[in-house]
Amino acid sequence: MRRSHRESAIPSALPRCRGFGFRHVRFEMSEPRHITSRENPSFKALRALVDDPRRQGCALIDGIHLVATCFARNIVVRQLLVSESGRQNAEIVALMQGAAGADRAILRDSLFREISGVATPTGIAAVIDIPPVVGGAPSSDAVLLDAVQDAGNVGAILRTAAAAGLRDVVLGMGCAGAWTPRVLRAAQGAHFSLAIREQVDLQAILAACPATSIATVAHGGASLHELDLTGPIIWLVGNEGAGLAPQLIAAAKIRATIPLASGTESLNVAAAIAVCLFEARRQRCLRSSSGTADLEETRSADPCAPK
Repeated sequence: MRRSHRESAIPSALPRCRGFGFRHVRFEMSEPRHITSRENPSFKALRALVDDPRRQGCALIDGIHLVATCFARNIVVRQLLVSESGRQNAEIVALMQGAAGADRAILRDSLFREISGVATPTGIAAVIDIPPVVGGAPSSDAVLLDAVQDAGNVGAILRTAAAAGLRDVVLGMGCAGAWTPRVLRAAQGAHFSLAIREQVDLQAILAACPATSIATVAHGGASLHELDLTGPIIWLVGNEGAGLAPQLIAAAKIRATIPLASGTESLNVAAAIAVCLFEARRQRCLRSSSGTADLEETRSADPCAPK
């Protein structure tokens, strides 16, 4: 039986992350350990995790909001990490007290900054399992990312997908790692509402999925506002500079372009998919409340629609 990512926050026994030297989460109360040297084996393991979370099978989440979200959703915290200065923060102290049964470690501020990757971290982080990869094709709406390299963009797309009510996000080759610290920070907890797959053959997903596939293109596609987006859709979004690979555009059933103001070349990839997802959500809400006729009337009245 596959173990869910949302188990009890403090199980009686847990296997270690793959290749990871952290202690098991346990019930008994324990004082936090102190890590003061870069040569400490636990610190070296943390560095390895930050560099390649997927290989380690664990991810490092950083910041009060993300750590609190984990506890609120009963996500297993394998290790709680706090900086020396972070112990002065009342919110961090409360989170430490709530995780009294977990493996806790206090890091020297300079070491904490090194694993956090930001100049002024809040002072708390946690190690969690990366959920098992979901198999098969998406069953409904999904976003497919083709070589989206910027971590901030990947995180923003994950956050937008979760906010729009999607479940599946599929990352093809060349994308920033979904479980890297920068992507986790940008997504602000969206990972915990999504089924995320990485390093996937996007053409194989398209071939296996019955939903309508729409390739987002900067120019030459049908106006987004003229399309019927009320059924299941597989959205394809491409690299920040090069856009979607030609073979993916060719494989998609529809090409869509967002009408922009004159003289404007394109939108940021994360902004573009946000417009697409919430246009689809708008149409579905309108159809649900008003019926098909009103939806068609709204489309015909769209001032951005081509004349």
